[in-house]
Amino acid sequence: MAYRNKASYILSLQPDIVVIPECEHPDKLKFKPGTLPPEDITWHGHNLNKGLGVFSYSHYRFQVVQEFNPEFRTILPLLVTGGKFDFILFAVWANNPADRSYQYIGQVWKAINYYTLLLKNHKIIIAGDFNSNTIWDRPRRAGNHSDVVALLESKRILSTYHRFFNQHQGQEKHNTLFMYRHKDKPYHIDYCFASTELIEKITLVEVGQHRRWNKLSDHTPLIVTFDI
Repeated sequence: MAYRNKASYILSLQPDIVVIPECEHPDKLKFKPGTLPPEDITWHGHNLNKGLGVFSYSHYRFQVVQEFNPEFRTILPLLVTGGKFDFILFAVWANNPADRSYQYIGQVWKAINYYTLLLKNHKIIIAGDFNSNTIWDRPRRAGNHSDVVALLESKRILSTYHRFFNQHQGQEKHNTLFMYRHKDKPYHIDYCFASTELIEKITLVEVGQHRRWNKLSDHTPLIVTFDI
């Protein structure tokens, strides 16, 4: 939250595109003096203090796809243009309390099944806070974390972190969440998935360290660099 006070720290990473869950509405984004403003912003949510924001600090531009289904309200499919090729970015904040049975990873599961044609016909990046990990699977319920990973893999969409570090789901050696900012409560719940043609262009995957980011958030950034 309060991205307006944290943007300068994110900008030190020199990002092209940033996905910010729990982001205030753009009307509330009064950045500190000297902070580089984004070139493009897309925001979606029902709470003006806590939605899903996507920011471009480069030549990339966003357009919500025509197929967007607001039922999955914090999974936002965007057509990204302005680069060497167009692609679809699914910005994710898996959090829909109104759907009690599928409020977290279940939202991603539903969205993947709904957007089958988009996922099939475009270069894809899916990035954000999934609020999930294989360690919390409910085996008898369709749409758990492992189901989502397997379904994406069947569509040739893979986790950038797990591919780069050769890690298995649920056994990650880097953590993206420290519950209540406590170092002894670590989890890996933030992900970036990408089509295989983009996976092959990864040059670096990084996860922010607790000691640098814990004063700003209980999450640390997941940073993926593609050579395109």
